[in-house]
Amino acid sequence: KNPMWFWWLMLICNMIIPVAMLAAGRMMWKHYPKQINSVVGYRTARSMKNMDTWKFAHEYCGKLWWKIGSIMIVPSVVIFLPFYHSDRSTIATVAIALGAIQLVAIIASIFPTEAALKKRFNDDGTQR
Repeated sequence: KNPMWFWWLMLICNMIIPVAMLAAGRMMWKHYPKQINSVVGYRTARSMKNMDTWKFAHEYCGKLWWKIGSIMIVPSVVIFLPFYHSDRSTIATVAIALGAIQLVAIIASIFPTEAALKKRFNDDGTQR
C-alpha cells in the first residue's frame, strides 16, 4: 500500500528545519534582539560579553543560517523524491535520517560562529 499522504507529511516536516533556518537566520541577521538576554537569540558566554559581541554573533550566525537553510532546501526535497512509492517504514527512516542531518547542521553552526567571535574579540569582549 502506497501511503502518498505520509510521504507528503514527512516531506513537509523535513522542510521545517531549512525554512526555520532561513526565517530565523534573516531575523538574527537583520533584527537581532536589542538587549542582551538569556532567553532569545544566539546566547553563548562569548556572544553575551557586550553589545558588540552580541550584534556580531547574531549577524554572523544569522548569515550562516540563511546560507545553510538555502542550501539544505534542495537536497531535502531531492533526497525524498526516490522514496515516493516506498512503504511508511522506509519513508519514516529517511525522514528521521534527514532530520538528524539537519539538526547536526544547526548545532555545527555554533563552531564557526564562536571561532569568528574569538578571532574578532578578546576574551573580555573588546575588539582586536
